[in-house]
Amino acid sequence: MTISVNQLEEARRALDAPLFADMAGDAAVSFEFFPPKSAKMEETLWDAVRTLEPLSPRFVSVTYGAGGSTRERTHATVARIQRETSLAAAAHLTCVEASRDEIDQVAEEYWAAGVRHIVALRGDPPVAGQKFQAHAQGYANAAELVAGLKKLHPFEISVAAYPECHPDSGTKVEDLDNLKRKLDAGATRAITQFFFTPEAFFRFRDAATAAGISAEIVPGILPVSNVAQTRKFAGMCGAAIPDWMDRLFEGLDDHPASRQLVAATIAAEMCRRLYAGDVRHFHFYTLNRAELSYAICHLLGLRPNKAAGAVAA
Repeated sequence: MTISVNQLEEARRALDAPLFADMAGDAAVSFEFFPPKSAKMEETLWDAVRTLEPLSPRFVSVTYGAGGSTRERTHATVARIQRETSLAAAAHLTCVEASRDEIDQVAEEYWAAGVRHIVALRGDPPVAGQKFQAHAQGYANAAELVAGLKKLHPFEISVAAYPECHPDSGTKVEDLDNLKRKLDAGATRAITQFFFTPEAFFRFRDAATAAGISAEIVPGILPVSNVAQTRKFAGMCGAAIPDWMDRLFEGLDDHPASRQLVAATIAAEMCRRLYAGDVRHFHFYTLNRAELSYAICHLLGLRPNKAAGAVAA
C-alpha cells in the first residue's frame, strides 16, 4: 500500500500530543476594553471585567475614541476599574484634535486617579479615510506624546506596533524606525495590532530585533466572533485575513454559538503556536466580551486566582 505525503502529514498530526495538554500556566495576559455607550453596554462590560479579573492580568486597558470622542467615558471607566477592582488599569491616550495642554491635563487627571499606565497612540483621524493631521499646538506623533508624558510623571507606557506595517508607513523599515523612536522616547513595551498567523508576528519580532529593538513586544490577539466587523477592522489597520479563515466561517452567519466555538479554536491554536515560539504575554482585544478570551486563557493553563476580586487598596 502506498501512503501519500498528505496521509503521512495527517498521521503525524493524529499522533502528536494534544496541543493544550498539561500547559504550564506560566503565560501572562492583559485585556482591552472600550468605554460603554449605554447602560446595557455598561452592564456587559462589567460582566466581562469581573469574569476576567480572577485571571490576574498584568493590566487592562480602555480605549480612547477618535478625536477624544470618548474622553469622559474612558476616564470614568478607567477610574472605576482602578477604584473598584484589583486590576491595574491602563488608559489609552491619543494626539488627535487636542493641544499639548489639553492632553497633559488628561494625563494629570489619570495620575490623580491613581492610574500609572498609559497606552500612548497617535490615534486615528475622526473621519475614516482622512489623512492624519496633527493639532497646531499638539503632539505631532506618538513618540512626542511618550516624551511629553514622561516629563509629567514616571508613567509606565505601552505603544502600538504593526506586524504587517501601519497603512500610513511607506515601508516596513520606516514603520520599525517609528516604533524605535517611541521606545527610545521612554515607552516600556509595544503591543501589536491583531494578526491572524503566528508567522506574521515571528517575522516582525525578528525584524525588530535586527533593527536594534530590545523592548518587550506583546502580540495583540483578536478572537473573531463577527467576521464582517473583523474585515472592517483589518482593512483599517492593514491586517491580512487568510483565505482559509474566511472559509471556516462560511455558513455560520445564523449560528452564533458555532461561530464562537470556531473563533476560540482558531485564536487558541495561534496562541499555542506563539507560546511554542517563546511568547509569554498575550494581549486580548475583548470587544467587551469575556467568553472567548477566558476560554483561550483556560486552554493556555491559566486558572482563577481565588484572592482576585478584592477592591484595590
